[in-house]
Amino acid sequence: MKLFLKGERCHTEKCAVEKRNFAPGQHGKDRKPKLVGYGLQLREKQKARRYYQLLEGQFRNLYEKALVKKGVTGEHLLNSLERRLDSAVYRMGFATSRAQARQLVRHGHINVNASRVDIPSFQVKPNDIVEVREASKKNPTILHARDATAHAPSPNWLEVDRENLRARVLGQPKREDLVQIQLNEQLIVELYSK
Repeated sequence: MKLFLKGERCHTEKCAVEKRNFAPGQHGKDRKPKLVGYGLQLREKQKARRYYQLLEGQFRNLYEKALVKKGVTGEHLLNSLERRLDSAVYRMGFATSRAQARQLVRHGHINVNASRVDIPSFQVKPNDIVEVREASKKNPTILHARDATAHAPSPNWLEVDRENLRARVLGQPKREDLVQIQLNEQLIVELYSK
């Protein structure tokens, strides 16, 4: 399944999933995995972890926090994953991949409410202003990413000003805003609740 891990490359014909959508090796085309129960749940969790590029401990902590909140645990988990600063920067279009967004944050190119934040797991809240630092606005990587992602619409929970490289968080991300990845969060909740 295409997880858009390689940025621009995933939108071209060079994408590995489109070139060769089967397992490696001589018998890759013949192998058909039979997944049921635990295997299906594990595959879904691993897909989410790889998509958001988190380690098991980080992912588990987000699940534990989502479990404590009132309401649907799976939706709270996805909400927390989307509100991470690196994920928000990627959604704004200031990076072509989540890895690049994470690096921008770690290298101190991003301000939240006029304060430098270099922690990718920082949770943005409604009415936060996320912007590229003044010294980094001429960074060719950021400008290239902005131009490369100009065709992609920004999510409803973000108000993005691409010219000034800034965005405002309007509210919480909803499940229907996350249509790019086909993820069944209920299977993740079932896996962790065992």
